[in-house]
Amino acid sequence: MADSKKNSDDAAADFETAIAECGFGLFNILMMCCAAPCLMAMVFSASAMSYVMPTAECDLQLTPFDKGLLNAVTYGGMIMGAIPWGFIADTMGRRVVLIWGGWIDGIFVLCAALCQDSTQLMVFKFLDGLIICGPFAVVVSYLAEFHGKKHRPYVMLFVGLCVSAGATCVPILAYLLLPVHILFSVGKMNFHTWQIFLMVTALPILISGFLHIFLPESPKFLMAQGQYNKALESLQRIYAVNKRKTRDSYPVKHLTDATPDRSNAPDRPPQPTSRWERFTQAKLKFLEGVGQLRPMFSKPYLCISLQVYCLHFCQIMCVSSVRLWLPQIFATMHTFELQGINDTSMCNVLDHNSQVRSMDSESMRQECDLHMDPGIYKDNIIVAVVGVFGFLMIFPLMRIPLVANHILKVFLFVCVFLAGGLYFAKSALVTMIIASVYVTMMGVCATTIISMSVVLFPTLMRTMVLMLIMTFGRLGSVAGNILLPVFMQISCHAPFLWLVALMSIAFIFSVFLKVDVQQPLA
Repeated sequence: MADSKKNSDDAAADFETAIAECGFGLFNILMMCCAAPCLMAMVFSASAMSYVMPTAECDLQLTPFDKGLLNAVTYGGMIMGAIPWGFIADTMGRRVVLIWGGWIDGIFVLCAALCQDSTQLMVFKFLDGLIICGPFAVVVSYLAEFHGKKHRPYVMLFVGLCVSAGATCVPILAYLLLPVHILFSVGKMNFHTWQIFLMVTALPILISGFLHIFLPESPKFLMAQGQYNKALESLQRIYAVNKRKTRDSYPVKHLTDATPDRSNAPDRPPQPTSRWERFTQAKLKFLEGVGQLRPMFSKPYLCISLQVYCLHFCQIMCVSSVRLWLPQIFATMHTFELQGINDTSMCNVLDHNSQVRSMDSESMRQECDLHMDPGIYKDNIIVAVVGVFGFLMIFPLMRIPLVANHILKVFLFVCVFLAGGLYFAKSALVTMIIASVYVTMMGVCATTIISMSVVLFPTLMRTMVLMLIMTFGRLGSVAGNILLPVFMQISCHAPFLWLVALMSIAFIFSVFLKVDVQQPLA
């Protein structure tokens, strides 16, 4: 009997040991194939409107301020949905969010494609942002929770590559589809090429929601909920697919937690069984967690967190304003070239966009026809491809402590001049070169500040701080896309002075942000 008990103990394992026994194989590859559409869908939701607007501005009679709002409303929805989705995922499960969140978001994107005026489009793009941030955040956790310590860093690299691939796919899809002239009516509703484009962008998230039906719930989540038998079944399924063996041959027979087992403690409440009980218990834990965040509002973390929030707000406001307006800028420059207009300076481009509503209907129609030329999307594709290769070249250097500790301030300093250099761009080629370097460097800066924050803040504050950093970044995206058209109306110089000022503020904050990436986690 003692031997039996010993064998039982030997077969028990914590999560890291149990997931390591499953190895890496076909199941993990299938998981990544299911996750990739969801990761790309986030980029589609955030960026699709910037490619739609050059062709849709005639159909919807868009002002520059309308264009800024259409770029911003998706981020507004993401801000509103961040905390509720996190709460739902931690109480109801990852798989539920990925399936239902994917389908609901796909329906809202399809509804956006059916819209006949700008107000309807703004409403459904807001709802798109409100929903898509749930599956996107959850799929990252979902992937991490199906991989052991050995493979988890590569999973995070896969997430970054999928996001970069999505950023490249959007202009390629625009290049292939938007130049095609499509116009048909169904009842009183008219449909144009840009609406078909939006319908196509709904496919990845709908496919992702469908594919996740065939995947199990996260075993790590099930263990956290005390459902060890279901977690074991999930792990057995992974093992069977990866190892091509039967589920019964899985060597782990019993799951345990690394922390002491207190399930029989007299003061411990009974384990919740229903979803409502888990929801209520999670709410109480959330309120307890808020009380643990008091150090965030006292020295030394208050000063550091404010620095990080302000830095990220300024840098994302700048890069989002430039990135989301690039398709419109390239479209206008290309139009000038086709019309034989020699002055393709940035001032003339911005002045043309700010005065577009004063054009007569025939001129507007001709310009919209020119915007459908496939050539206007090539520059956007190049900017996206440069960003992908830039990330692949720079991130291996982040292993060098000197580079990792100083890359943020160096890149932000260079970007101050790149933002100002856009003012002096006189052609689409020069604009493309400056924008490619600027967007790539700013993407590295945004990733670096999040990586630094993991080291800067202790465990009990880390998740909340990261959530607030991303929220401030999205607030910057909203503010930037609303303010840029306002500055365009003031003067040609105003947008660039504003961008340079924001970049300078971000650089100053980075100078005073001291971090050593090799210091142990707090």
